[in-house]
Amino acid sequence: MAHRYEGSCHCGKVRFAYEGEEITSGIRCTCSICRRKGALMSSEAIPPDRLEIDADPDDLGLYQFDSKIARHYFCKTCGIYTHNEMLRIPGHFRVNLGCIEEVDTGALEVIVFDGKNLL
Repeated sequence: MAHRYEGSCHCGKVRFAYEGEEITSGIRCTCSICRRKGALMSSEAIPPDRLEIDADPDDLGLYQFDSKIARHYFCKTCGIYTHNEMLRIPGHFRVNLGCIEEVDTGALEVIVFDGKNLL
């Protein structure tokens, strides 16, 4: 059964919602940007037709590096990373589980993904 999750950045200018599997774990990636962000990302790769982003384009920042395939989105006002388009599955997304109020990230199983040595 799919669950509906809603999340936002700290100030609320960037919001997202999606329907997906129950959140029981999250991914912590070791690549250079994820290591620095320290965010726990959804373990589910979310297809674009299941992710709704509600943000004024002027409020949504985008950061890319290296191959520029992955897209890391954040709120330009409060700086919170909310979601990213994946490098390994372009067109699919992961969300920052810390942005979802009802998710206790401290209670989740953490899966470490070796993004540092991916390529």
